[in-house]
Amino acid sequence: MTTAEIKSMATKYIINTYGDRQLAFVRGEGPYVWDADGVKYLDFLGGIAVNALGHCHPSVVEAIREQAGKLIHVSNLYYIEPQAKLAKLLIENCDLDQCFFCNSGAEANEAAIKLTRKSIKDQGREDAYEIITMENSFHGRTMATITATAQPKYHKGFEPMLPGFKYVPYDDLPAVEGAINEKTCGILVEPIQSEGGVNMPSDGYLQGLRELCDENNLVLIFDEVQTAMGRLGPLFGYQSYGVVPDILTMAKALGGGVPIGAMLAKKHIAESFVPGTHAATFGGNPLVTAAALTTVRIILDENIGENAVKMGNYLAERLMGLKDKYPIKEVRGRGLLRGLVMSVDAKPLAAKCIENGLILICTNDYILRFLPPLNITAAHVDEAVSIIEKSMAETF
Repeated sequence: MTTAEIKSMATKYIINTYGDRQLAFVRGEGPYVWDADGVKYLDFLGGIAVNALGHCHPSVVEAIREQAGKLIHVSNLYYIEPQAKLAKLLIENCDLDQCFFCNSGAEANEAAIKLTRKSIKDQGREDAYEIITMENSFHGRTMATITATAQPKYHKGFEPMLPGFKYVPYDDLPAVEGAINEKTCGILVEPIQSEGGVNMPSDGYLQGLRELCDENNLVLIFDEVQTAMGRLGPLFGYQSYGVVPDILTMAKALGGGVPIGAMLAKKHIAESFVPGTHAATFGGNPLVTAAALTTVRIILDENIGENAVKMGNYLAERLMGLKDKYPIKEVRGRGLLRGLVMSVDAKPLAAKCIENGLILICTNDYILRFLPPLNITAAHVDEAVSIIEKSMAETF
């Protein structure tokens, strides 16, 4: 089918929650994708931080193929071998103790919200149910996670929001301290706000949140849906900052392209989830955990995080080299989570980049966000920057 034929069918039969989409991709390899008309693109969005190893990594494809031939799904009424192996690998490489598997980042954050409330109530604090979240955050699209997401544009039309969330500015410790009261049970934060504009924490901010939680007997939750799996360098983003949360959520890159999420927790908190308190039919089934197990092993064994740091720094350096000629303010981020902040509306530039063969996304109108595969090379960065420079010349 051609792109036009796919688009015609999709617009007729699929609910329009994604707007007018101009492209239909049908094949991918490494950092490249091809649309239905055979046009090749360099993918620096990576399925929105999902394709950590690029498209169709041979080892991940083989793991899926092998597992699909043995067992695809049985439900969590039974033990699942690749799920157990994946949990062991994750826990052995972090400072938390136990896992819960689900299907997405939103589900992982739902689990974290539920576990936080339950663990505090199990301590006898029956009236403590509020979780403090940060303005410009993004935590998912379910009712609880859009309520946790402190951006009014995601709330519009779905009111009333759920009770139990309080919003404060990101990177503002006094605001967090002032929001804590007898009803507070936890703090939920992204180490780096990705969707919110690649907003970075000041030195001491995450450590200050840890201290506030310790002083007030609160649960500290890190939403690492976009920062985990080596994107900032270490396997988990918190390891870049030396601050250990009580609960950590992830999804996106964990499965190398297949839908899987996970919540990790300290054992004394995880013990509040007992049989009957939470579940996910498809969560961590044999197929997705086989893919995730292979993905994580490659990230660890091949030091993919080190490459993410090296290539992220190189990308930032190359982008800043364009500042004298074009309306660039700064490059934000860490590793291969980067934002090019423009002093003018960046939406036309993003569209021009895509037209010229580079897939990326515009965030908050003024920021081009980059979430490429973590195993890209300097040649891929050079190719991307060349397209950006060409697109800037044609836009400004």
